[in-house]
Amino acid sequence: MSTDAEMAVYGKAAIYLRKPEKERLEAQSKPFDAKAACYVTDAKELYVKGTIVKKDGGKVTVKVLDTEEERTVKEDDVSPMNPPKFDKIEDMAMMTHLNEASVLYNLKERYAAWMIYVRLLSNLLN
Repeated sequence: MSTDAEMAVYGKAAIYLRKPEKERLEAQSKPFDAKAACYVTDAKELYVKGTIVKKDGGKVTVKVLDTEEERTVKEDDVSPMNPPKFDKIEDMAMMTHLNEASVLYNLKERYAAWMIYVRLLSNLLN
């Protein structure tokens, strides 16, 4: 990833491409449990962030982060979450987990921050 100085070539448009270096460094230092962090399907939001509490015979109990609600769902309804350093990333091909939930969450976060431009290598879409 390039630094803020390297992004200066884009001038005022840089804020629409990548989050500031300070924000990227803060995201890298956030605690993250890769084995427990996940997205779980949701009727209203499509996917919400959660933490895996337990797995048992094809079923997974997930604690939804926003509501603290615990849900037991099929294993197929849970997707792995990327570490916080990938939040709002402009090149989604760099994500550790390139799944539907991660891509949609990233697009939603970028859109909310007016960071409307993204890249995704075309060979991933073939």
